Amino acid sequence: MTRTFAELGVSKPVVAALAERGFTEAFPIQEAVIEAGLAGRDLCGKAPTGSGKTLAFGVPAVDLAEQGSPWRPKVLILAPTRELATQIKEELEPLAKARSRSILTVFGGTNIERDIKRLERGVDILVACPGRLEDLIGRRCCELRDVRIAIVDEADRMADMGFLPSVKRILDQTPSDRHMLLFSATLDGDVDTLVQRYQHDPETYEVEEQADHVGDVEHSWYLIPSEARIDSAVAVLRGYHSAIVFCRTRRGCDRVARTLAKKGLAAVAIHGDRSQAQRERALSDFTSGKAHVLVATDVAARGIHVDKVELVMHYDPANSDKDYIHRSGRTGRAGSTGRVVSMVVDNKQKIARQLQKDLGVEQGFESLDLASLPPAVERRPHVDVQESGRRANQSQAKKPRSDKNRSEDRSDGQRPRNAKKDRGDRSRDSRGRGQGNRPKGQGSPGSRTSKPGSGRGGPERRDGDTYHPRRKKRGGNDWYPPGWEDEQTKASDSADRDDGGRSSRGGSHSTPRKNRAAKGRHADRNRNRNKGKRRDR
Repeated sequence: MTRTFAELGVSKPVVAALAERGFTEAFPIQEAVIEAGLAGRDLCGKAPTGSGKTLAFGVPAVDLAEQGSPWRPKVLILAPTRELATQIKEELEPLAKARSRSILTVFGGTNIERDIKRLERGVDILVACPGRLEDLIGRRCCELRDVRIAIVDEADRMADMGFLPSVKRILDQTPSDRHMLLFSATLDGDVDTLVQRYQHDPETYEVEEQADHVGDVEHSWYLIPSEARIDSAVAVLRGYHSAIVFCRTRRGCDRVARTLAKKGLAAVAIHGDRSQAQRERALSDFTSGKAHVLVATDVAARGIHVDKVELVMHYDPANSDKDYIHRSGRTGRAGSTGRVVSMVVDNKQKIARQLQKDLGVEQGFESLDLASLPPAVERRPHVDVQESGRRANQSQAKKPRSDKNRSEDRSDGQRPRNAKKDRGDRSRDSRGRGQGNRPKGQGSPGSRTSKPGSGRGGPERRDGDTYHPRRKKRGGNDWYPPGWEDEQTKASDSADRDDGGRSSRGGSHSTPRKNRAAKGRHADRNRNRNKGKRRDR
């Protein structure tokens, strides 16, 4: 019989926050870990993805978290991917708010200056990816000497992605008497090294997922000709409302997503080359149902937790049996049914057979019978713009306006954008070349020899104002009050003259010559002087 969170010793504010989200009874991994975690024991948990281990380590972390000081968090949670770090924050933020504790995520692809400012104000719980955290530590903008609780989530994934040396360097900077929790799908190999080196007599919990939390998942291995793989994939995907397609490479993700979009499926891609904003937008579109297909590399196998995914497709075979399990674990969650389909082409049969052998399943492939596939589901028309700037449905793209309508809209007398210049009454540059039949002494609009206010879209001249053409704009207005030229311009001209008394500007109305600090790679030197600056100890 499962126990409630209150029976496990969780504080009342956290119990109330969990109840608001519909959590009253603990999952097996939570029941096993929370009570011992609140007692201050080092824990080593082995549990499959989706078994509720985020709350298993999150509840003790929030309940035991003390108030941090600037640059020095009290709780450190390490995650291998940005998506997993974001998910951990979203899971724990309501609990932290109930306890008046702050939580911050730091990972690559975001503005590091924003992270530094947040750390300067003080953070209680820090959720970090190893790369960005080491960058902040190197800038002396984060110190781990006050960490009382250190948590490593998806430790085996850390090792697979090559983060283990960074994890060791980070944990070496935490106090030796800190409380450490480690969670992983496997506890052998490199993960066991972390257990032996950083944990003190840990309690180990291995919890298998309950049968009522695992839905009925059907696995199929189809042998497909290479030239027919994309068409076969489209035929399969049309029968499901939501699906995740796994590809081996980042370029393959983009190529498959574009092709699926051309075939009429709303598909978005997510992989390591995407910016953080693009990844968040793709995941948001897929979660909300705007996109029906998410095309991803293995970076999404653990970092993305989306319920009600009906289909997982291995467009490219997984690298190992572990990757196959983690990929396939995206469907059949929370007791729902799901399906896993592997598209095996001719030159990948050997890899697929070895994968079946490692998984312990019957070896062999079946042919794809299109008639046996589920009927195509009804989808609402979509006109969502893809992240690459293309529309998912070209048939509903907005038609351009005619030239007649364009010219009618220009009631202010301005010429339409991209219209050809009338060389008879417009000049090409400020020196007067190509002025055509313009009267002598009258410059072109916007040039240095033109009358003030004659430039296209420029401000109208006000009575008594003086125009100074070589002065930079302030607030989008080149006009300054009377008397400004007498005081400011003389001082500026005096400062711009060299030792010989000659003006360094090259003329009375020419622009100042750019110095080295104002062009090329030196242009932002002054503005970025303090960006990323090391903090003084």
